[in-house]
Amino acid sequence: MHYHNITTDDMLNGDGLRTVLWVAGCNHRCKGCHNPITWDIDGGVPFDVVAKEELFEKLSKSWISGITFSGGDPLHPKNREEVGNLIYEVHKKFSDKTIWLYTGYLFEEVSSLEYIPLIDVMVDGKFIKKFFDSKLHWCGSSNQRIIDVKKTIEVGKIVLY
Repeated sequence: MHYHNITTDDMLNGDGLRTVLWVAGCNHRCKGCHNPITWDIDGGVPFDVVAKEELFEKLSKSWISGITFSGGDPLHPKNREEVGNLIYEVHKKFSDKTIWLYTGYLFEEVSSLEYIPLIDVMVDGKFIKKFFDSKLHWCGSSNQRIIDVKKTIEVGKIVLY
């Protein structure tokens, strides 16, 4: 897996102050995407042990609410295994932190991935420029959903956050 950046104290990509891992690779290539530099699956730099240490160091701060996986698309087929492993590790090491994930896939398309129940909130759906709304919180277009994953799994239908 490749990534472009690890940011911290982020307030735009989830609830509270967050650490964000910006992964490389996106097949959706949405018109008007705010981050097209991340589309190339081989872009950025390899996510290695040093990057993981940096991510975990930033995530360990008491004021950080959790981690957000963004990009690119963390659920690009070539990212799924490594992102899944990271989700498992974050869930185990930082059980008090929330996990958010942005993806262009619909929840229904990826809900069978075994690590999905460990995610707290998933923002799903492609960015669609004609549905852009600058007043939306945590997403860019009105077709995207901010899903409470745990409640969705519990009741068996989409529950918005």
